[in-house]
Amino acid sequence: MELLLTAGGLRNETLRDALREMLAKPFGSANVVYVPTASVAEPGDHGWFVADMNRLHSLGWSEFDVLELNGLPRQMVLDRLLHADVIYVAGGNHYHLARSITGNDLADGFLQALESRVYVGMSAGSMIFSRNLTGHSADVIGDAKDLQVLGATTVEPPFGLFDWYLKPHLYSPDFSERDDAWADHIAARADFPIYFIDDDTAVRVRDGKVDVVSEGRWRLHP
Repeated sequence: MELLLTAGGLRNETLRDALREMLAKPFGSANVVYVPTASVAEPGDHGWFVADMNRLHSLGWSEFDVLELNGLPRQMVLDRLLHADVIYVAGGNHYHLARSITGNDLADGFLQALESRVYVGMSAGSMIFSRNLTGHSADVIGDAKDLQVLGATTVEPPFGLFDWYLKPHLYSPDFSERDDAWADHIAARADFPIYFIDDDTAVRVRDGKVDVVSEGRWRLHP
């Protein structure tokens, strides 16, 4: 299983090179599927979403598919995941994304696809792998409102692969409150490890080994 879990997508050459290495063939010879599901639960301007999709598309894939996880037959979704070499899951509301995977009974099939494909997450797409993706962590992190807006108070982690949690957009100008004091406040309350990463950073998982790829800044607590 190979995961490249970014905060801001493939914004710099270091992250793009990491994906090239993981894919082990040119982008022009590979198929990518772009999953926008998390984004549709976010209100307001979606220019960030368009920019992310265009950034990925500009890499010159053999095939660029777009796949919504809700409303399609389960097997159709899984077949299109399996058709791709790279599964790219966009940002937005990570609770909506998690609930879409579990609610549509996609978790097992998704994991099967990931056994032989490269996964790239952007923001919400990077946050769904922790077993600590729960109502408790929502309270600790301070984003319970993103769960409540869905009419929910609890969430089931769709994969539960890691004990650590990923929190994106550290030091981001789009999230001005996410500074060191913000991270310190969360870390002091958390009873699980947290990677705080900025928009030029990714947590990479390859064959069970975890490291960080970055042109920016990041923190791991504890």
